[in-house]
Amino acid sequence: MKAPDERPVVKLVGEDGNAFAVMGKVRKALRKAGADQEYIDSFIDKSMAGDYNHLLGVAMEYADVI
Repeated sequence: MKAPDERPVVKLVGEDGNAFAVMGKVRKALRKAGADQEYIDSFIDKSMAGDYNHLLGVAMEYADVI
């Protein structure tokens, strides 16, 4: 599992707040930052293991959310 070279920054304020949109933005940012598919799958699995607030917490673990 390869983490991204740099921690990606994801802008969520003022964006679509749909859970799938949030996961998609973070996934895209992780891929662009150099994370491998296994690392991205780990993010997706953790994101879907709870409610919307859990998703936001996981997103903040994997990226700098603004």
